[in-house]
Amino acid sequence: MNLILFMVAFCVGIAMSVQAAVNSQLAHAIGANSVAAALVSFSCGTVALLAMALAKDGFGGLGATLAALPSQPLWKFAGGFLGAAFVFGTVFLAPRIGLLSLIVLVIAGQLFTSMAIDHFGLIHMATRKVSMVRLAGAVVVALGVAITLFGDRIVATITR
Repeated sequence: MNLILFMVAFCVGIAMSVQAAVNSQLAHAIGANSVAAALVSFSCGTVALLAMALAKDGFGGLGATLAALPSQPLWKFAGGFLGAAFVFGTVFLAPRIGLLSLIVLVIAGQLFTSMAIDHFGLIHMATRKVSMVRLAGAVVVALGVAITLFGDRIVATITR
C-alpha cells in the first residue's frame, strides 16, 4: 500500500510542476495578471472539488460537513489562504526565476518545514522524530537545490 501512496505523492509533485507552468501561461495570455490567473485556477479547482464532494457524499453528506464549519477555530481555515498564496506565488515566480528554480526552492521549503512539523508535532500533527539518516537526506536534497540553483556559476568560477 505504501508504494501506491508514494506513487500518488510523486504524481502530486508532477501536478505541481505542470500546474505552475499552465498557470504561468494563463497569466501571460491574459495580460500578465498573476492574481487573475490564480483566481481562475482556484475557481476551476473549486468547481472540481465541489463535483467530487457531491459525487462522494451527495448533498446530505456535504450539508453535515458544512454545518460543522462554524464551530471550527479560525486557524483551521488558513489552508485556503496558504493554497492561494502558493498558486499566486507559482504564477508570479515561474516566469521570473524559471520553473526549475521555483520547484527546487518549493521542495526545499516543503522539506525543511515538513521535517519541523513532523519532528515537533506542530499544527496538531503526529510526532515523527527526524532521525540522523533523514536529516542527512535533507542535507543532500539541500545540496542538490544549491547545485541546481548555483552549479553553473560555481563551475564557471572554478574553470576560469
